[in-house]
Amino acid sequence: MTPTQDVLICGSMAFDTIAVFEGRFRDHILPDSLKSLSVSFFVPTLRKEFGGCAGNIAYNLKLLGGHPVPVGTVGQDAEEYLQRLRDLQIDSSLVRVLPDTYTAQCYITTDQDNSQIASFHPGAMLRSAENDLTGRAARWAIVSPDSKDGMFAHAQRLHAAGIPFIFDLGQAMPLFDGDDLRRMLTMASILTANDYEASVIEDRMGQPIAAIASGLQAAVITRGGDGATLYAQGAQIDIAPVPVSQIVDPTGCGDAHRAGLLYGLVNDWPLRDACCLANVMGGFKIVSQGPQNHSPSRDQIAAALHRHYGVDASFA
Repeated sequence: MTPTQDVLICGSMAFDTIAVFEGRFRDHILPDSLKSLSVSFFVPTLRKEFGGCAGNIAYNLKLLGGHPVPVGTVGQDAEEYLQRLRDLQIDSSLVRVLPDTYTAQCYITTDQDNSQIASFHPGAMLRSAENDLTGRAARWAIVSPDSKDGMFAHAQRLHAAGIPFIFDLGQAMPLFDGDDLRRMLTMASILTANDYEASVIEDRMGQPIAAIASGLQAAVITRGGDGATLYAQGAQIDIAPVPVSQIVDPTGCGDAHRAGLLYGLVNDWPLRDACCLANVMGGFKIVSQGPQNHSPSRDQIAAALHRHYGVDASFA
């Protein structure tokens, strides 16, 4: 057993700037004018969120009392994010600052119909492969969406070190063809994906998820309001969703789910119980605006886990 309880969280770290337009894009973007489009929207509501998969997963794992170590690249504008990690007592020693770049960031304008116009600047994320985690001990790790080169570099280093890891395809889905997926899954221990991503993986690999899972410790497929499905040891276990009072914002729910799964793995929980905790974390996230603004206590998390699934646990 590895003495450390650290979890290496490989993935993107980003700022999300979200503006709200109090009208409808369709009233201003006219089909006959698309060839010479020039529009401006008045956005009285603006908020800036800490985001990125590595940042979000680390935040949620820390809520549980875990020991996340985010592995990401940020730019010259990252001091606010780094200070946040320090304030949360999250180890930032493997967050590499590239002073000649900006941190990855997404600019989103949304209207009254919840339509969105977004622009994404990858910035420092494009050089994530340069962030070498070699020599860092960990109990578990996750390779979450990042640059493709970075995801493979992290996977290879983790595999060489004998550190088991979850492969989370997520928003990197367009970057991976069937051969890429097969190569990644020869190194990973667990595959996580939502149901749409799972269907794309099946298509690109030419196999059903159950068959893909047979070569892994497990595959965990999230299904939104329908809960999740665990594939492990030849069995398929459906895990009911956590009922929520309202859906406020699904952004970051997958990351919260991954954190719950990682906590269970690090603490040697049965896989089914770890997936139940993952659903609970997703449930707390979805009723909160933004990916890192929910803050349930560990007692509240434990109570929800018992209430919905009959799983008893305490969080240090």
